[in-house]
Amino acid sequence: MKINKPIIIILGEPNSIFIEILSKALNKKKIKKKINYPIVIIGSKNLLETQLKILKKRLNFSLINPKNIIHNKLKKSLYLIDVKYNFKKPFDIISNKSKNYISKCFDIGIKFLNEKKSEILINGPVSKKHFLENKFPGVTEYIFNKSKNKISKNPVMLIFNKNFSVSPITTHIPLKSVNKNINRKLIENNIIKINNFYREKLNQKPKIAVLGINPHCESTSKENEENTIILPTIKKLKKRNLNIYGPFSADTFFLKNNIKNFDTVVGMYHDQVLTPFKTIFGFDASNITLGLPFIRISVDHGPNEHMIGKNKSNTQSIENIFNLIHLLK
Repeated sequence: MKINKPIIIILGEPNSIFIEILSKALNKKKIKKKINYPIVIIGSKNLLETQLKILKKRLNFSLINPKNIIHNKLKKSLYLIDVKYNFKKPFDIISNKSKNYISKCFDIGIKFLNEKKSEILINGPVSKKHFLENKFPGVTEYIFNKSKNKISKNPVMLIFNKNFSVSPITTHIPLKSVNKNINRKLIENNIIKINNFYREKLNQKPKIAVLGINPHCESTSKENEENTIILPTIKKLKKRNLNIYGPFSADTFFLKNNIKNFDTVVGMYHDQVLTPFKTIFGFDASNITLGLPFIRISVDHGPNEHMIGKNKSNTQSIENIFNLIHLLK
């Protein structure tokens, strides 16, 4: 992908491993070779420098004023927009004390995206409990709500690995609410967005599998979602020349001989696809939000406060993000 505008990186929750893994990734030779665009980090300069010093890591950045983000004048370098944050400890327990700081960072970053000064947003993880406070199911929906010129009515979560990806139709909602929230139109719109992403950004016609919601795709109830919702939607999409199959039973679908035949699988709820995916691929994935007028990617894990300051965190997910950007058309 030819990137002419800066990539925005929001540091997210201050008490997390993100500064550690970001600094490790950006200093790896194989990642440096792929970055031929300016990067603008949004977060606290004091926090960033303090954590890096303790971790014995470094990032060479220049301070920049938000008013000076003019993409055709930025060099292929690393910049920082300083957002003030008062902290007593450089590594602390996660609480709602960081909420206003994180909100300011997102406001600045998404403003650039809405004004088309950038086309790609990367954000560090945040605590859903302390930052979102149950106002949104997840960060996917939070960013979608703050974005202008959306290209769909709902966001689509795609957990991407170049070999195999997964996407839940419903995201961070209770299991008891899943069957009430799936319908033909939602499934159809989500799958079309996934198909378009593969074709437009990866130059690939994906082979898509769809899972049922009931064990073995069967139900003793009169209302069988496979027959009334999922299968009719698959048949409709086949007529639109999508390479789509299913519904498959979730209990056996993730066997290696099955997943090697598909590029992505769409499930009906979060843990139905995320649990087996993470068991197989670990941190080798990126969380992409589709349905936005820009590309939003985040690491596929949380703040992991139990590992902060230990300098032992896995960088695979953040490396996957930069590898993915390199693949985009």
